[in-house]
Amino acid sequence: MMVGLDITAAYWFTASTSSANPAVTVARSFTNTFSGIFLEHALGFIVAQLAAAVIGAYALRWLFSPTR
Repeated sequence: MMVGLDITAAYWFTASTSSANPAVTVARSFTNTFSGIFLEHALGFIVAQLAAAVIGAYALRWLFSPTR
């Protein structure tokens, strides 16, 4: 229940609307709604999303490495 409330709150009260996908970020940058992202801010969102993906991949590699 808390996850659902968190996602709902992120959608209604933040500009990012909990989008973790760069394609969604690009699409939302072309909308003119309250959940849109300013076009000039889209690059920052995408860089942060890709950086998080790289950090997550390295963390998983470290966690599941057989030599650990």
